[in-house]
Amino acid sequence: MGVTKTAIFTDEQNRLAIQLKALAHPARIAILQQIISANACICGDLVDELGLAQATISQHLKELKNAGIIQGTIEGVTVCYCIEPTAWKLLQDNLAAFFGSYHLPDGCC
Repeated sequence: MGVTKTAIFTDEQNRLAIQLKALAHPARIAILQQIISANACICGDLVDELGLAQATISQHLKELKNAGIIQGTIEGVTVCYCIEPTAWKLLQDNLAAFFGSYHLPDGCC
């Protein structure tokens, strides 16, 4: 497998690709939906809600956190996760601009 050439792309393109890659799993979408609806979540709550193993949830949370989409706050022996608001807003803006840049041309293939 070849090495990716991320240096030839803009910071915005690389950041968006990392965030979208983190979102590209149905379990992570479900985790984010649960975090959004609860306004914050603890891993154990996600296990109860989603029915996935704790280790699986933890791995998905790690990917979302590494992409900067969520943040965690230590509360005793647990970590409470919530949406990282700055990254979320940037993701919203970037996706809106990306999808908004396409205009159906006349006579398109």
